[in-house]
Amino acid sequence: MIIHPELVMRLYNTLTQRVEELSFPSGEVKLYVCGVTPYDTSHLGHARVGVVYDTLRRYLESQGLRVRYVQNVTDIDEPLFERARRDGVDWRALGDQETKRYLASLARINVAKPEHYVLATSVIQQMQSTIARLLEAGHAYVSRGTVYYHAASFEHYGELAHADYPTLLSMANEMGNNPDDPGKRDPLDFVLWQPSQPDEPAWESPWGPGRPGWHIECSTMATEYLGPQVDIHGGGADLIFPHHACEIAQAEPATGVAPFVRCWMHTGLVALGGTKMSKSLGNMVFVDDILKHYSPDALRLAILSYPYAEPFEYSDERVAEAEQQVQLLHSALRTPSPASERHLDDDAPQSQFFHALDDNFDTPAAIGALAELAYTIIAAATEQNVTSAQRTLRKIGLVLGLQIEPASGV
Repeated sequence: MIIHPELVMRLYNTLTQRVEELSFPSGEVKLYVCGVTPYDTSHLGHARVGVVYDTLRRYLESQGLRVRYVQNVTDIDEPLFERARRDGVDWRALGDQETKRYLASLARINVAKPEHYVLATSVIQQMQSTIARLLEAGHAYVSRGTVYYHAASFEHYGELAHADYPTLLSMANEMGNNPDDPGKRDPLDFVLWQPSQPDEPAWESPWGPGRPGWHIECSTMATEYLGPQVDIHGGGADLIFPHHACEIAQAEPATGVAPFVRCWMHTGLVALGGTKMSKSLGNMVFVDDILKHYSPDALRLAILSYPYAEPFEYSDERVAEAEQQVQLLHSALRTPSPASERHLDDDAPQSQFFHALDDNFDTPAAIGALAELAYTIIAAATEQNVTSAQRTLRKIGLVLGLQIEPASGV
């Protein structure tokens, strides 16, 4: 396998809206990805996020880099409490149950757990320290028992979304912002700490008993586990604003380091029937249901067959096509290799595979190179020794997280 200890890859940065060169001279990659709020069974949209960043980690590690991968679990937030109230269950038990189901589903499609899988409830003290620093720096204020972040205090607030104030406010409102909150100085200000409802968890704080807001969780976790600057920050495109914009506004004043993130990498949303797949709409497709009919490798290939940043329209036909590709790979690995002194040269497709991933993580092109190598093995096996090429096929397949079986003796 080709190893690039000093890899320079090209990756689209949501903040600059350009494909930029990204290098890792220390040999280490700090990767943070926003995870789930575990109040219901996770759907294919969550699985796409899991597969894309799991594959990114595998690719970076295949190039000799050490990847420090951190993902959060938002186990305290309004959707979780609302569902617990509706179902008459304990919010902790609900969150624990759905987190386990989410991880079990991802494990079935060979998504490995991040190095650090962090519960929001485990970093309450650190969040309070971050909030205190923001108050001291003049970026936050206390009103009616709630600590708010004053959006206008941060010069670059909302730049990640590339939108004007009315558009930002509309976007925030769609994501649960209350513009009419009488405690706010500005409708766009957001909560850092708030009093808890009687049936919600509460922690002691300098501002009274309560719980953190949503946005402070991730910026605190990222800086706590990865330091003041993250190399790649990922998540779904629906988190660009307000969540990720708020992370920047919190992290940079709190740490004094800018930029907080070197490259913002967002996955496109998954749709079903032309509408974004979401728990609130109920138009969901689940990993476990898909795997009743198709292999885990087929589902991974179907997800990776679309450019990561583009919307993905789910269909059974797309997974069925990917299943045919899986069968092609199996056939190539099972093809008997003659004891010929002529060995198949697999350098070109292997180079194409890694070049595709170097170039804005082009997984569709990488899959194309993988298929080309499989076709070449099958065609050449009548005259050339293909054992080494079969070994290469399986190795680069593993970079995509595929679990294709090796040929006998490979």
